[in-house]
Amino acid sequence: MERGLKELLHDYRADPESVFNTWFINNDERLKAFRSIRRGVRDVVQDIRQGTFGNDYKGSSLEFVLNCITEQKQVFIGASHAFYWKPKLRIPDIYENPGNQRAFGQFLENCHRAGSEEQLLREIIRLDQLNIKGLGPAVANILYFLHPEIIPPFNTAIVKGFNRLFGEKVKLGSWREYLRMREVIVEMNDRHRELLSRDLGAFTGLLFDIGVNKILLDEAEELSEAERKKIEKLLKKRHSEVLSEKQQEGLHTEMQYHLLRIGQALGYDVISASNDRSRCHDGNSFSFLCLPAFPEIDVDADTRNTIALIDVMWFEKGSRRIVSAFEVEKSTSIYSGILRLTDLYHSFPEDPSTLFLIIPDQREKELLLQLHRPSLRSSHIEMHYILFSDLRTHCDAICTFGESRETIKKIARVVH
Repeated sequence: MERGLKELLHDYRADPESVFNTWFINNDERLKAFRSIRRGVRDVVQDIRQGTFGNDYKGSSLEFVLNCITEQKQVFIGASHAFYWKPKLRIPDIYENPGNQRAFGQFLENCHRAGSEEQLLREIIRLDQLNIKGLGPAVANILYFLHPEIIPPFNTAIVKGFNRLFGEKVKLGSWREYLRMREVIVEMNDRHRELLSRDLGAFTGLLFDIGVNKILLDEAEELSEAERKKIEKLLKKRHSEVLSEKQQEGLHTEMQYHLLRIGQALGYDVISASNDRSRCHDGNSFSFLCLPAFPEIDVDADTRNTIALIDVMWFEKGSRRIVSAFEVEKSTSIYSGILRLTDLYHSFPEDPSTLFLIIPDQREKELLLQLHRPSLRSSHIEMHYILFSDLRTHCDAICTFGESRETIKKIARVVH
């Protein structure tokens, strides 16, 4: 097994379409998701504490958290299903039972604050002992984004991959079974750290690929013709997704470049998201356009780190005053981008910036639906949006004839 697992890990890392390469490394959206989800978990806790969480999944702060999680590639597809309110079954029993809801909120708060493996495992065992109907180890997908070095993700494919790889019979729906599986994952991850990461997502991705038959093990060679066709279809779909993601990433970079160029032409200091400054579009490096470092703004460290992930920001020349902020959305959910912009708005309510979402033309209806959610409408935040085609078409003219941020507003649409 030891020699075989090492060979398997080498193949897993070498495959450009493995979860390791398509999701775990070189993925800015994955890194951004950690901050959005952590912030979202704090909002869930606050809503439960204040009694404003509600009695349904839809429209809740928990829905926001799970939407941020499910946009994280194929590994987390379906992660939200376990939290949908199923009235006939009364599960998960955290919507209509105030005591269970408070227990869930306290669990999330304690896990968010936990500083050690022992504390986290103790909280999981306490939650399990409460026997809250329908609240099983699917919660681990939330905890992973709080403590990726301690808690591995969990779903059907991961369990299947684990059982195939290690000859186990771990069952779904049991915290006890999950913790047993976790012990093996942690041990194997430590043993093969040179090929993996402290972040357990790397090893869990291997289990996922095995579970969906992306990686075939020796004992799984005797597959039926139908199973082989299913696997072939899966591989073609994965290949198509990889090509699409590369194309979308190129569009994202292009739009950021246009915004940086326009901002500089209008006389502002400009900067891209902290993890994007090494990017380049058509031979034009972002580092030649951007400020060398993000300005020191008057907010706490956590909020500053969130704001620094906004795709493009304009500052008054030589000043720390933020003039405009832009989030470029492509194929992923717009939730996290909206959250970063609203964080910025609430951080400087007395001197608000102009907020822009830059979106593909075909996502306009989706954007409008999200911006008309009650939680956003009640905040009275003025949000502008610009279509990709309009930004591309008018970039040169704005750079030549524009005088201030008011010029770019002429190609923007407003949602009040």
